[in-house]
Amino acid sequence: MEQIRRTKITEALKSNAFEATINVKGWVRTRRGSKQVNFIALNDGSTINNIQIVVDVEKFGEEFLKPITTGACISVNGKLVESQGKEQAAEIRAEEIEIFGTADPAVYPLQKKGHSLEFLREIAHLRPRTNTFGAVLRIRHHMAYAIHKYFNDHGYYYLHTPIITASDCEGAGAMFQVTTLPLDNCPKNAEGEIDYTQDFFGKSTSLTVSGQLEGELGAMALGAIYTFGPTFRAENSNTPRHLSEFWMIEPEVAFFDIHDNMDLAEDFLKYLVRYALNHCTDDLKFLCEMFDKELIERLQFIVNNDFVRLTYTEGIKILEESGQKFEFPVFWGADLQSEHERYLVEQHFKKPVILTDYPKDIKAFYMKLNDDQKTVRAMDVLFPKIGEIIGGSQREECYEKLARRIKEMNIPDKDMWWYLDTRRFGTAPHAGFGLGFERLLLFVTGMSNIRDVIPFPRTPGNAEF
Repeated sequence: MEQIRRTKITEALKSNAFEATINVKGWVRTRRGSKQVNFIALNDGSTINNIQIVVDVEKFGEEFLKPITTGACISVNGKLVESQGKEQAAEIRAEEIEIFGTADPAVYPLQKKGHSLEFLREIAHLRPRTNTFGAVLRIRHHMAYAIHKYFNDHGYYYLHTPIITASDCEGAGAMFQVTTLPLDNCPKNAEGEIDYTQDFFGKSTSLTVSGQLEGELGAMALGAIYTFGPTFRAENSNTPRHLSEFWMIEPEVAFFDIHDNMDLAEDFLKYLVRYALNHCTDDLKFLCEMFDKELIERLQFIVNNDFVRLTYTEGIKILEESGQKFEFPVFWGADLQSEHERYLVEQHFKKPVILTDYPKDIKAFYMKLNDDQKTVRAMDVLFPKIGEIIGGSQREECYEKLARRIKEMNIPDKDMWWYLDTRRFGTAPHAGFGLGFERLLLFVTGMSNIRDVIPFPRTPGNAEF
């Protein structure tokens, strides 16, 4: 077969260099036709759209074409011509075909019929070849790029925080342990407890639940940083909204207060949604058509509306006076559930909402205490269909107050000395937030299960692939 430089299908479909000979490579979605002419729908992952390959059966022979079934991988040299059909502007009239790999229809699981998302999770190694997961993964790429672009263009520095840590940022304790000790015969100390001094790091270590604490250290030197990396929670939560391994984006900014933090969160989210609308048009149209008819309208709703800002106390009052029956009771001091958050966004305000000033007892130790001594300068950004998409706060910069909170929450001082040092040496007001990348992707793609917006989901009882 003649060597011609490959053209990606996304470029071939936009090209008007008709009658030029080009090469495309990809995986067969379908082959149909008559004894005279066959039509192969070919996709290489560069676009949701297939290119049609028109094949003269007599030229190639039926026996040669037989293995070209759904899932097979082929290379095609042919003339780019104007398409006779309405589906696309261009197609390729095949002159040479090379078969790279076949896919026996008797065993290849991705046939032309529709497949449930549950079934596709069982074959996560193949599901990127479907239209749905091709679209989701391309959007995932564009969103990751947009995150880096936004922060780079706004003068932030990308900080790589550790994945292995000896501190529990959230104080939740739901962490995966990292050890090289023999699990069937762990060394014990005089008290009969596991002797971690003999472990690889000389102490108990875990996979991180957040890069925030180390991110704060970076902000106290570089001014404005962000992290973007994997985080891990060993919570036994088998819900459509939880993963055991997920990605987090966490900006931390020196000299920011809670209002600056809210401004950043709103601007950042609008930028990302606008980027998706501008750069993922075909994929969004497909997902809108197949999964969520209101998807594009909901994305435009975020871009076109100012976010409502109100305190937790005001939010509770609205919920209590709503007359709405909630599964979880509403009272001051309650941790708001998704149903409460969505009521405020979807029914009461009909706009995205930022809630601030939560009771200190339901928030983390590092949040700045308000003058009322009951609430902290926390903020949650609430979106339609999702509920909380961002959680953040102004951080407590006062050494004495932070040390007191650490003591109140029974966090060992020996784990926090380095964090407290930033309040001893040149402390400064600062703030930041965390955005769960997969939560963002649920919103942008319209998918309903978080397992469907990450290539290989890690959930309780599942670490396949």
